[in-house]
Amino acid sequence: MNEEMLSLEKNQTWKVVSLLKNQKVVGSKWVFKKKEGIPGVEALRYKARLVANGFTQVEGIDYNEIFLPVVKHCSIRVLVAIVNMYDLELE
Repeated sequence: MNEEMLSLEKNQTWKVVSLLKNQKVVGSKWVFKKKEGIPGVEALRYKARLVANGFTQVEGIDYNEIFLPVVKHCSIRVLVAIVNMYDLELE
């Protein structure tokens, strides 16, 4: 949990704001997962994620927009093909 909290603070995931009148706090919960490592290569790890209870949020009050950065594998393949075709460099 400490690792996750440090990561959230480092990436400035949220900012503390004052609660407005007639507004409720969106709850959260911890989700724990055990990652089995590769025997002889990786050790067993325990991971923790802090997840907001999104079902309690109301659009326009708790949030105004949704941003979900998802890229499809075919988009990456097209980009790499263009870089290769024009002999460019990709960073």
